[in-house]
Amino acid sequence: MSQPAATSANTAKASEKTMFNILFIIGLCHLLNDAIQSVIPAMFPILEKSMGLSFTQLGIIAFSLNMVSSVLQPVVGVVTDKKPMPYALPIGLTLTLGGVLGLAFAPSFGLIVFSVIFIGLGSAVFHPEGSRVAYMAAGKRRGLAQSIYQVGGNTGQALAPLITALILVPLGQRGASWFTIVAAIAVLLLIYIANWYNKRLASELPYIKKKNKSPAKKVGLSKSVKRALLVIILIIFVRSWYISGMTNFYAFYAIEEYSFSIKESQLFLFVFLIAGAFGTFFGGPIADRFGKKKVIAVSMLATAPFSLLIPFVPSAIAFILLPVASFILMASFSVTVVFAQELVPGKIGTMSGLTVGLAFGMGAIGSVGLGYIADLFSLSSMVSSLGFLPLLGLIAFMLPSDQVVRKWNQEN
Repeated sequence: MSQPAATSANTAKASEKTMFNILFIIGLCHLLNDAIQSVIPAMFPILEKSMGLSFTQLGIIAFSLNMVSSVLQPVVGVVTDKKPMPYALPIGLTLTLGGVLGLAFAPSFGLIVFSVIFIGLGSAVFHPEGSRVAYMAAGKRRGLAQSIYQVGGNTGQALAPLITALILVPLGQRGASWFTIVAAIAVLLLIYIANWYNKRLASELPYIKKKNKSPAKKVGLSKSVKRALLVIILIIFVRSWYISGMTNFYAFYAIEEYSFSIKESQLFLFVFLIAGAFGTFFGGPIADRFGKKKVIAVSMLATAPFSLLIPFVPSAIAFILLPVASFILMASFSVTVVFAQELVPGKIGTMSGLTVGLAFGMGAIGSVGLGYIADLFSLSSMVSSLGFLPLLGLIAFMLPSDQVVRKWNQEN
């Protein structure tokens, strides 16, 4: 066997092998990154009391974080699809570290918004490239790989209530400074990941050059693919508004309706978020076996009975229904990312930036909109209306089947 042929064979074998060590490290970095982001909504009860902020102002803070991240994620994805940037990963987390320092010591609403913008920038850089690392390390198990990566982020988000109860309640706003240590650990781990990523790119370079030299007709996205992407975007919109409403405002609802303390309300939010992390993990392997479209459709519709009941039941029953609804709904999270990546193969960063970034963006818009509704009407009315959102998941049945998507890829 000639040298180029041997290189191509070795590259192909490497691409088929699932690199669990890399997946677990990038998943851990995702956990650390999103735990830092979770400090912001976790601080809402603290900031509301210490600065006298309204629900609308709290929504603006969440909007600033998530909108910066969501707008830039697809941009970063497009750029890195053309020219991968392994060392953008530790650089992004360094920006986040600076934002955390600013958040801890910001004396005014304006400076808090300025600080969270830096955290949003770091997240915008991390997510598309982190998803690309998961894709590169996946081998043939893309659903499982994306679940390992995404469950890290959702677990980080689930830590927000514990962060509030154990750190922010006793230490206040300054307690956020402890997360500079978390950011520093993430930067060190991402330097290791960036080195692996760089070596992998170098090993694949001859194969990529050979592929680029071969004649290939460039075609745009078909109408069918565009329609499928639109349905995915609408599903992300629905899911993100529901999760955003519960994450940012359910703690206030529990305090108001059940006369809970801040610590007690954070426990309810914790079970909701940690169950979502488990749902994210199990959704990928289930989709690998039974199909992505089925998991997305069932996940959305099966959530509706529980989401509708949650605002109208006693606290003990709500404590049971919250994790059930979250587990089922978030089972579709990583699956929608992989579905979009397979709809448009070769655009891993772009599709990751679009789907995950869009989730942040829709959550950002939802934060402001839902906060305004709560101020205008009542917190109870807003939370009650959230329960109807998963019913819009009926549109998932408009998605093409997994077999059809594979056929499209073969034809192109």
